[in-house]
Amino acid sequence: MDLNQVTVPITDLGRSILFYETLGLKLIVHSEPNYARFECPNGNSTFSLHKVEKLCEGQGIYVYFECKAIDEQVETLLQKGIVFDEQANDKPWLWREARLKDPDGNQLILFYGGENRINPPWKLKDS
Repeated sequence: MDLNQVTVPITDLGRSILFYETLGLKLIVHSEPNYARFECPNGNSTFSLHKVEKLCEGQGIYVYFECKAIDEQVETLLQKGIVFDEQANDKPWLWREARLKDPDGNQLILFYGGENRINPPWKLKDS
């Protein structure tokens, strides 16, 4: 099994398309007024938006996008006007992360985990 796509709820398709294109995703499907799908710049994963009348309550969705050159990526996005809640920093789980929210409050994490993404020191031995 392989993860193909993640879909997040949004309230304004046009606004969200602009935001995710600014992040660097490539729009490949645009089905007004309810749906859009993007191709990620690396790998084979896709990411999509689905318009909803009401967003989920609570902490919501967390989406992680891996970037090898995370500091440079954050700087590029800052120059494009993207606002970060947390600048790139090293985490105790051995990843480097920066956090931001999309226009609907979905939590996005740009990160680089390297070898520790799949093989952290605390990985289960039978995995």
